[in-house]
Amino acid sequence: MPNSPSDTPRRITVRRRGPILVEGPVEVELEDGTTVSSDRFRVALCTCRRSRRYPWCDTSHRARSSGRGDGPAGED
Repeated sequence: MPNSPSDTPRRITVRRRGPILVEGPVEVELEDGTTVSSDRFRVALCTCRRSRRYPWCDTSHRARSSGRGDGPAGED
C-alpha cells in the first residue's frame, strides 16, 4: 500500500475490552515479519490474542470471564 501525502488517513477506533477497528483496506505486519491483508471496508484487529484467526478478531474476547465475580450469587 502506498503512503503518499494524498492518501486519506485511516480511522482507527479503540474499544475497551474489544478489538481495534480499522477502516480498510489494511495490511498488517506480524511479529515474525509476515504480512496479512484485508480489502474489507473495516477490519477488527484482535487485542486479546484468543482469536483463532489472529490478527483478525473472531469475538473470542466475549467468552472470557472478567474475574470480578460477575456470575450468579456465590460464584467468584
